[in-house]
Amino acid sequence: MEAPGGALAAGRMTATAEEQAAAMVAAVRDDPARRLELAARFYDRRAGRASIRSYRRAELAFMRWQIRRGVLAAPGAGRPGSRWWRAVNEGLLRDAWQAQLLDSGQPGTASRPSVACWVRFLRRPSAQAWYRAHNASIVAGYLAHRGLSGQEHPIERFFMDVALIRVLYAHSLLTAPRLALGRLAPAGRLLADPRWRGADVFLSLHNILPDRYPLDGITMQQVLDAENYLGRLIDYGVILPRAHALYAHAASELNEPQLLEMIRDGWPVYAWPYDQRQVWITTRAPLAIRTLTKLTATPESISQGELTGARTTAGDS
Repeated sequence: MEAPGGALAAGRMTATAEEQAAAMVAAVRDDPARRLELAARFYDRRAGRASIRSYRRAELAFMRWQIRRGVLAAPGAGRPGSRWWRAVNEGLLRDAWQAQLLDSGQPGTASRPSVACWVRFLRRPSAQAWYRAHNASIVAGYLAHRGLSGQEHPIERFFMDVALIRVLYAHSLLTAPRLALGRLAPAGRLLADPRWRGADVFLSLHNILPDRYPLDGITMQQVLDAENYLGRLIDYGVILPRAHALYAHAASELNEPQLLEMIRDGWPVYAWPYDQRQVWITTRAPLAIRTLTKLTATPESISQGELTGARTTAGDS
């Protein structure tokens, strides 16, 4: 197999899988449409292997939203993209393609644990394996590029935390459904499988953030008010009350203890400051949110008083 992208290591005839994947991503770095094509091509049918094409739906839908917003635009574009979003996306693409190349027999070894997760997914595809691979790459990107997050608009930084906690929650619906949904655990697979539209509730932000970048001229309150009713119920009634447990579960699943540095006292703090945590509290629909919190609480959390209701303050019901 000829090295994709024409990558050649100095002094060698054949590039490693890591070098080939890096070259492939570099070739599309400043062309969002070609980035999307490269991401889609990873899921193409493979001779003699189980099809993984259906797993691409959630990832490509998120990338299309990123392209519409402009966060993947080239630095030299009329409206430059986000250095942070571009970097995290590139890591995801590199990991997946390095795994594909290794699995097809190209030389080299997995350059980081997330690549090994993608190899395992390719060899035994499942929804759980896809989440482990995808989230391992996303978390690795978050960790590697935390410094870049500080260059973003405050609202952008807030939604970095929103995106992370949602994808960790979606993962837990499959790997720890009792933690995620309590007595409603049997619904976990239906809600989170990346091959089905139910996962869009957790993996999409298009109903919250405007389709533009950067987010100048808009306030945090305007963005929060724009969140749809279902999304608000899930965020405040289900996900946030068990936030620390979700991060702890993901840290164990992905063997990445640094994830626990992104949560403090149950408040996400990857890019959003702890002293401004009031944005994680809502005054809207408190009765509905408290009801959903109780419906999805585990017996253990009820007995221990861990899920004491949604993070709401007195307000309209």
